Amino acid sequence: MLTDPALAELRAVFAGRLSVSPAVLAEHGQSESLVAAGVPDAVIFPASTAEVAALAVWSSRHLVPLIGWGAGTSLEGHALAIAGGVAVDFRDMAAVLEVRPDDRLVRVQPGITREALNRELRATGLMFPVDPGANASLGGMAATRASGTTAVRYGTMRDNVRGLEVVLADGRVIRTGTGAPKTAAGYDLTALMVGSEGTLGLITELTLRLHGQPETVMTAVAAFPGVGQAVDCVMATMQMGLVPARIEFLDVETVLACNAFSGLSLPPAPQLLVEFHGHPEGVAEDTRRFRDIAEGFGAEGLQWAERQEDRSRLWAARHSAYRAILASRPGAKAVVTDVCVPISRLSQAVGETRADIATSGIPGPILGHVGDGNFHAILMVNPADPGEVAIAKALAARMADRALRLGGTITGEHGIGFGKLGHMAAEHGEAWAVMGALKQALDPLGMMNPGKVVPG
Repeated sequence: MLTDPALAELRAVFAGRLSVSPAVLAEHGQSESLVAAGVPDAVIFPASTAEVAALAVWSSRHLVPLIGWGAGTSLEGHALAIAGGVAVDFRDMAAVLEVRPDDRLVRVQPGITREALNRELRATGLMFPVDPGANASLGGMAATRASGTTAVRYGTMRDNVRGLEVVLADGRVIRTGTGAPKTAAGYDLTALMVGSEGTLGLITELTLRLHGQPETVMTAVAAFPGVGQAVDCVMATMQMGLVPARIEFLDVETVLACNAFSGLSLPPAPQLLVEFHGHPEGVAEDTRRFRDIAEGFGAEGLQWAERQEDRSRLWAARHSAYRAILASRPGAKAVVTDVCVPISRLSQAVGETRADIATSGIPGPILGHVGDGNFHAILMVNPADPGEVAIAKALAARMADRALRLGGTITGEHGIGFGKLGHMAAEHGEAWAVMGALKQALDPLGMMNPGKVVPG
């Protein structure tokens, strides 16, 4: 509980960078999805690692939780103050600290977004490729182990975070990782922190792996006679050894929503959006091979977008798909699902999910980064109708159970927060208790983002 003496201490240190304004608290108590909780007691905007460390010491002394906040785009309640406390908003720690082109590394503060970083890198010939769709903060992306549309070629945040600076619960500041491409020196604390969702510490700096900007980019849109053919085409593409930069699936409902929202004119059929990066000759060969595979599964009207403006418009529409789907049912909120299965089980998982949704009476368009077996159903409900909410949550639970039955995971990229806590034991068994033991060791008072990821 934030007492008056504790608040007075904060005011003395942070002065104009502390807010208890109801509007600011409400802004930091919102979620992108139906997952909801209370608001924080205060919001702090630190300007340095030293200030974050001082805040951690203060938190331990007064037993007030700290909850990291980036861009507020999470979907499972990761940054919501379910036990009160102070939201630590990193908007003022958003600098590029160092670019090392020869090593293809960049050092940044956690509040910078991926789009802002890539604008800074434009003249270097390098880019940071991880693209979750939302213009999320890089600290938040690391904390949730985000991935997105480009993961099939470039990997997830797990693959692209080389090192971190982290403030622990007791105020200690540690550095993990090195600038070297590999190390065998002890436990991999970088990997431990990536995906920990702020429950083990607050990330105050990241060293990220960069990639060269591709010489040639080609994007294709392919319409298929049915969902099964589109998903089977994805499986065949990956099994043939093609490595697209992106391969996205949209079902008919998602296509119609994107057409209406973004002014596209895609055929009303299941679609694959595929993009290849590389040298001109390699991209030409990849596109030829993909065309042959897609036509073998009945693809029609294969369209190639070579111009930057056409590609940008297409991917902007894909990134707006979540908002487009919500706009198709005005006033709706979403229960957002996020399962990932082995690529060999993708067709079965999508087919069973579609059948389940069809009998539920709840609209649930499906889309996803299917090149790595990850897909989402956006279950739209009237938030004032408890019956619809209950049906959607039951659907989401069955999707999670199905993913586990097929050898997959309950979340491919959105993380756990508190929205998926109920499925952690089923996925991890005794290993979930080990996660709890790690949390207890690093945060014995439970002040770092309590109520998320680990057992009670």
